[in-house]
Amino acid sequence: MIIDAHHHLWDLASRPQPWTAGLAPLERSFSYDELLPQLEAAGVDGTVVVQTVASVAETAELLALAAEQPRLLGVVGWLDLTSESLDAQLAEMRALTDGDLLVGVRHQLQVEPDPQWLERHVVRRSLARLGEAGLTYDVVASPEQLADVSATVAATPGTSFVLDHAGKPGLDAGSLDDWRRDLTALATHQNVSVKVSGLVTEADWHRWSLADLRPAVETVLETFGAHRTMWGSDWPVSLLADTDYARWVEASEELFAGLSAKESAAVWGGTAQRVYRLTA
Repeated sequence: MIIDAHHHLWDLASRPQPWTAGLAPLERSFSYDELLPQLEAAGVDGTVVVQTVASVAETAELLALAAEQPRLLGVVGWLDLTSESLDAQLAEMRALTDGDLLVGVRHQLQVEPDPQWLERHVVRRSLARLGEAGLTYDVVASPEQLADVSATVAATPGTSFVLDHAGKPGLDAGSLDDWRRDLTALATHQNVSVKVSGLVTEADWHRWSLADLRPAVETVLETFGAHRTMWGSDWPVSLLADTDYARWVEASEELFAGLSAKESAAVWGGTAQRVYRLTA
């Protein structure tokens, strides 16, 4: 079973996406109807759709869409982890049609103005509550934030964390030494998995090659192992790097070509299915 563990969908008519301003390829709506033929062409059996804005309403909209589309196996939404009403928010989402398709929560840590956001008592408590509720916490963080992520993961052993985009290594910025050091430290915590996704937008957008991506992918597999690594398209954000769905699938097949059959099955779907508790 092939699972795309990370993609986005949005409708500008119902939900503005201010983060796309100035990013011409993304300044439009992206629907499931546009994604579906690309999934079919690539042989992708199911997907996990991930939040884009800090909005409980968006989470509800994604759950409503997933209730209608059998290939949408799970939603990583947004809930306010700084609120004392997290349990009420969870109850509200669970009460929706197919509310059990909420499999995780994410906050845009990489653009969070408070550098100590993860250290807040209320956030740590909310992260623990997510674990008790059977939900993951997806981490989207810049490389310099990985050490703080490790501290939070260590303090919240009952919660499953998923590192998006391999921790966003600076593939177009020079040395990967600091990223590799902090990723290796993070990988020592067994309650963390990682996504090989979003790498093309960390490289040269218009001239990336497999050689640019391979060091990061090899490091991920060496530190986390295939059983804690999952594949994601990061569509449509990948379009910023002139990478449509088919091109990223083809590149990923090359990058994972050395895996055993068991390892390949984990990366292409098994890890996502286990970590997110997906039901086909």
